[in-house]
Amino acid sequence: MTFSYIVTTFFTSYLARERGLATHTIASYRDAMRLLLDFASKRLGVQIENLRLDQLDRDLIVDFLDHLESTRGNAAATRNQRLAAIKTFFHFLAGQVPELLHLSATVQAIREKPVDRLPPPSLTVAEVNAILAVPDPDHWLGARDRAMAKLFHNSGARVQELADLKRADLRAEPCPTVELTGKGRKTRVIPLWPETMATIDHYLALRERAGIASDHLFVSRTGQPMTRFGIGRRVKVLAREAAVTCPSLCGRTVTPHVFRHTTALHLIEADNDIAVVKDWLGHADIKTASAYLEVSLRRKCDALKKVPPPAGGEPTEPPRWKQPKLMAFLSGLSRGVMLPAAAKNTPVQACGTT
Repeated sequence: MTFSYIVTTFFTSYLARERGLATHTIASYRDAMRLLLDFASKRLGVQIENLRLDQLDRDLIVDFLDHLESTRGNAAATRNQRLAAIKTFFHFLAGQVPELLHLSATVQAIREKPVDRLPPPSLTVAEVNAILAVPDPDHWLGARDRAMAKLFHNSGARVQELADLKRADLRAEPCPTVELTGKGRKTRVIPLWPETMATIDHYLALRERAGIASDHLFVSRTGQPMTRFGIGRRVKVLAREAAVTCPSLCGRTVTPHVFRHTTALHLIEADNDIAVVKDWLGHADIKTASAYLEVSLRRKCDALKKVPPPAGGEPTEPPRWKQPKLMAFLSGLSRGVMLPAAAKNTPVQACGTT
């Protein structure tokens, strides 16, 4: 099997058909492979078409990962993401070319770099309201931005999920809902506040008056569906303008994913079960949603109230028992003190005994 055949089969057959990964996930694997092949070609001094599979050994992979950090300035999290994609490729390679099983094993043994587990950034209710107050609701573009921000906060949607939304994904009865299609093409239905639905209806009415028709929910000023990059830029602009009236937003980078974190945190602080948060955000593992339990300061403060500080710095309850003679005996043993022979046969009296 040629190198090009293996790579092509990995993307078209294994990732797309067998594993059924989403388009953007495959694009992430593609980027990792392109960077690796470009690095290997320059390092080995051969054209990419002339690379051999056995030349992609462990040492070259480690050098490539170091190159990502030192030359491209990638963080450890990005390095680990590229490494995960490479390991997936070598796992596939081992099944296709058994004689390279040992090569695959050496790559699988490369360890990830530790990453600082920072709490996910989020917004307060006041900061969300400040962002919602920025767009002009009388112009269809301003109404679009307000509907977009309100839907982010209400649904906790990923930016690509919002970009893919069609008007048909909205339901007004029996209660307002939106159907989101997430990773692995899994769908989930999220209830909407009546205010969110009214904001969206207002935006759509103004859009129709402007003569813009589209099946997509959010479109650009030219009527084309907005991309995740375009949506991300609009969110950053709104937050930057909101900082004028809300100083706590100054210097902060607000992205659609910050809205997602905000939704999760507000659900947690409203005393919703962690399983509800998991389903609301479309997480595959409840451990991912449990991170928001650690972030919630209100929950920590409520827990602290249940454990009042002891008065005067003394224990709230005195010890129920004391064994001073026994403890002195054990302390003496730890210092290597030898007891007299007579004492060895004398039992230690516990406190309160005769």
